[in-house]
Amino acid sequence: MGYLSNAGVFLISTLFGLYEIAILLRLLMQVVRADFYNPVSQFVVKITNPPLRPMRRIIPSVAGIDIASLVLLLLVVMLELFLLSVVSGKPLPYLPGLLALTVVTMLKMLVYFYLFSIFVLVILSWVNPGSYNPIANLFQQLTAPLMRPARRLIPPMGGLDLSPMLVMIGLWLVIILLVAPLTDWAGHLAYGYKMAVFG
Repeated sequence: MGYLSNAGVFLISTLFGLYEIAILLRLLMQVVRADFYNPVSQFVVKITNPPLRPMRRIIPSVAGIDIASLVLLLLVVMLELFLLSVVSGKPLPYLPGLLALTVVTMLKMLVYFYLFSIFVLVILSWVNPGSYNPIANLFQQLTAPLMRPARRLIPPMGGLDLSPMLVMIGLWLVIILLVAPLTDWAGHLAYGYKMAVFG
């Protein structure tokens, strides 16, 4: 790729990636019933409302899952992958492979989001324990479904909480044993070659 292609790939990956994280946050916030009055939650709601409002008129929620957010995330990731193929000079992906790669990319994004969130919470617990932080508060609510069973398995010992380490090890195993093979399969289906997982 030339310099312009590299710049295009960087811009597309960055801009789409940031918006995809916002949509993912919106989806997870509804699943865990997070505090929507949190300043971070309010920001996420404001930037995701424009496309979601019309979509919700035709796509209802099912069992507490915001299907409109899920569909929007799928469409945005699919568009990003298509544009990256065009800008980087790759052959255009086959549609079934593009759909498979989109779903796998969403799974990868979810796992990496949880890894990042738990890592941030661990760092904040060392640097500034006990203080209120809107980002930390939201991350605690979003990661609670993973952390609760881990804390039952490994309760805090002597003030040291090892449950985040257990969850992070489990998430890395998900990447190695599930996400990596699925990414290879989807990459073959879409382009005919393996895709990078750690990136």
